Amino acid sequence: MGAGHAHKLYRHGHSPVHALPPHTKLTAVFAFVLVVVSTPREAMWAFAVYAVLLALVAYAARVPAGFLLKRLLIEVPFVAFAVLLPFVAEGERVGVLGLSLSVNGLWGAWNVLAKGTLGVAASVLLASTTELRDLLMGLQRLRLPPLLVQIASFMVRYGDVITDEMRRMRIARESRGFEARGVRHWGVLAKSAGALFIRSYERGERVHLAMLSRGYAGSMPVIDEAAASRAQWSYALALPCAALVVCLLGWTL
Repeated sequence: MGAGHAHKLYRHGHSPVHALPPHTKLTAVFAFVLVVVSTPREAMWAFAVYAVLLALVAYAARVPAGFLLKRLLIEVPFVAFAVLLPFVAEGERVGVLGLSLSVNGLWGAWNVLAKGTLGVAASVLLASTTELRDLLMGLQRLRLPPLLVQIASFMVRYGDVITDEMRRMRIARESRGFEARGVRHWGVLAKSAGALFIRSYERGERVHLAMLSRGYAGSMPVIDEAAASRAQWSYALALPCAALVVCLLGWTL
């Protein structure tokens, strides 16, 4: 049920955060993101406190700031969307540096940036301290539908296989002098994509037949890990509980 090796987001370590059972960390991150999303956008100070809480978790997990910030670049498309909101949103306008911006758009941009960044940061911290195999076991422990866990498991296991197949095809093209330099080369790339799809489909069929020959009947063996202790749950839920207090203050102050 695992990938067999560490994924690129994982940072090996022996911190207290690494040692927590995966299902407790999954629950904590989900609860934290839910609290962040529920916070009123006008309570700017609350989002600063959330960032401090995540920084404390990163410090406890011994995850360097550079490691975390580099992986936050995944949200760049959302940042681009947020930047456009003040220009395209309707309603009251305000002048900023000679530009006419929508007040509602500015609030919307802030809302997307603040909550999105905090959610992505929490997810990166989870991935940085938890192996993929452990994440799948955590989902299983939380009683996620088995079929979804199986699909996620196969994606993890064979994602690298497909990537390696793409790499081999690229090397084969380059060894024959091919370099994609313009629109006229799109046809070759399209044929490569089609060949990759066929190879992936055939590989999937062979894997399925191999699984059936080994007794696969539609469900994977259940790996039951030890239940988390009360202390582990308390440690894991400290983050969302602290965030909940901040959220309630944000609504009342």
